[in-house]
Amino acid sequence: MMNNGENNMISDMVVDFSEAISHGMIVSRFAVLVSKELGLSDEFCDKIAMAGFLHDIGKLRISEQLHLDRSKAMVVEKMKYVRMHATFSRDILAEQGFDGEICDIVYHHHENNDGSGYPCNISGDDIPLGARIIRVCDVYTALISKRSYREAFSKKVAVELMIEEAKHFDMKIFLAFLRVLHSEDNKSIEKLLEKSIEKDAADYFKKYITGETNLTS
Repeated sequence: MMNNGENNMISDMVVDFSEAISHGMIVSRFAVLVSKELGLSDEFCDKIAMAGFLHDIGKLRISEQLHLDRSKAMVVEKMKYVRMHATFSRDILAEQGFDGEICDIVYHHHENNDGSGYPCNISGDDIPLGARIIRVCDVYTALISKRSYREAFSKKVAVELMIEEAKHFDMKIFLAFLRVLHSEDNKSIEKLLEKSIEKDAADYFKKYITGETNLTS
C-alpha cells in the first residue's frame, strides 16, 4: 500500500510522461513540415522527426527528483535541475546509439538565436539548424498545450507572444513556421491535438509504474 506522498509523486510522474509523449509527437510533426517548407532533404526530415519526438526525454530522468520536495525553497534549485534535461536527453540518445546529428539537435534545442538560451549560450548559425527549427516548434507547441499549472493559450495569442520574443528565433525559420501554421498541412496537426494522446499515455504509464503491466505487454 502506497502512502499519500508516494501516490502524489506517481500522479505527477504520470502527468510528466503523458505530456512528454503528446508534446513530442506534435513538435516532431511541426518540425518536419517546417523543414519541408525550407526545402531540406528527406534525410534531414527523418532526423528532425526523431529529434522532435525525443527532445525532452531527459525530463523523464529527472521527474522523480523534481517531485520529491514540493517546498517553495526548492523552486530555484529545481529550475537549475530542469535545465539539465537537454544534457540528459542528449546523453540518453547517445547511449542508445542515435545519430550524432540527432543528439546535437536535442542537446541545443533550448538555445536562443540571440545567445540567451542554454546549455551553451551559443547564437545564430552556431546553433545547429535542426535545433533552431525545434526551438520554434517547441515554444509554440508548449504555449498552445494545457498544462497542470495553466490553461492553453489560443493559437493567436501564442503567435503574438512569440512575436514579442522574436529575437530568440531564427527569422527565416520563424517565417517558414508561420507559413506552415496557415497551410493545409497544419490540419494534420489540428487532428493530432484533438486526440486523447495524453490520457492514453498516462493510463499506460500509471499501470506500468504500479506493476499492472510491463513494457512488452
